[in-house]
Amino acid sequence: MRKLWPNVDQEDGLDTVLEVPIPDEMFSKTASKDSDIRWQNMRNWVKSQSVNKSSASQQALAGRNAELQLLLNVVGSPLLPLQVQSEKSVNRAIKDCSIQASTAKYIVHTYTAAVGGQQAINGVNSMYAIGQVKMCASEFHMGGDSVALRGNGEIGGFVLWQKSPDLWNLELVVSGSKLSAGSNGKVVWRQFATQQSHASRGPPRPLRRFLQGLDPRSTANLFSDAVCIGERIINNDDCFILKLDASSASLQARSSDTFEIIHHTIWGYFSQKSGLLIQFEDSHLLRMSTKSGEDVFWETSMESMIDDYRYVEGINIAHSGKTVVTLFRYGAGSANHKRKMEETWSIEEVDFNIRGLSMDCFLPPADLKKEDDSEDKQQQSYH
Repeated sequence: MRKLWPNVDQEDGLDTVLEVPIPDEMFSKTASKDSDIRWQNMRNWVKSQSVNKSSASQQALAGRNAELQLLLNVVGSPLLPLQVQSEKSVNRAIKDCSIQASTAKYIVHTYTAAVGGQQAINGVNSMYAIGQVKMCASEFHMGGDSVALRGNGEIGGFVLWQKSPDLWNLELVVSGSKLSAGSNGKVVWRQFATQQSHASRGPPRPLRRFLQGLDPRSTANLFSDAVCIGERIINNDDCFILKLDASSASLQARSSDTFEIIHHTIWGYFSQKSGLLIQFEDSHLLRMSTKSGEDVFWETSMESMIDDYRYVEGINIAHSGKTVVTLFRYGAGSANHKRKMEETWSIEEVDFNIRGLSMDCFLPPADLKKEDDSEDKQQQSYH
């Protein structure tokens, strides 16, 4: 990944230092149309002005940017449905609970040992990660039809900073479209480079990406409250399945007058051989009210395969994986439509206990509007 953007206008000019490192593939200008548009988008973002001022070009880029923003919202920066405790101790006592709950706690104990042990996890007070992503999506199809992804995918990179589950910051750039997101422990916000920032509804919650093998302590604390519902073989690996449902109070806090989140469930698949989390899923159902008083339902399912665990300073961190998102729309006045999105990701750098990472690093933008229903707008953008 590169941290400098070449000065393409002046041969002897200085290169631009990038806020977010970009994969080398972004710098290869091939003959394909997608590659040329990616290069132009990236160049425009660096220069903060359009290279081609024609209205036709601007309209094409506007439609493409809207698609990129949807990918960055839905695939690149989803939140967990639950708050995660930041307590140091992840090994909670196994007593006064059901067999399913006590089994889950035992599995979490095994996972804690597999990622480095209690002492190593407790020694972490902050972290950062640099990674690259490749995203692609399908068109909407009828519910019974097979869904094929289109194009060669959008390429980008991200930088993550975290001090606790509720203190984090994300900078994500894909094909020249940038998303900033973060949490200061009180509010979670998102902002695109050309738009005003918006706050997410409900209490502050962790970024889902941290549970994809980057934050073992949050993973252990989250699934300590789960129940074991059975076993499944994934890629020839026998796994325990842990399940956790969001409470009705948390669902209500994230709902509004125009939409209601009916349920949100997460599943973790822990290898019986290694003890590690190798697959992470969540699914939520949302009901939206139309002007005619009828309801339209959106079901969003996300499945992340987590791979390539490697030790970094004594902690076992996943360095690659793939997330597949399926959107399913049905209900009155709406044909059953399905759409698929996908992200493959890899981690290039990880470090812990970052010096100088103060609260100022997690401040929200000055133009943050808490009253905006960002999740409502996100759901409406699926149309």
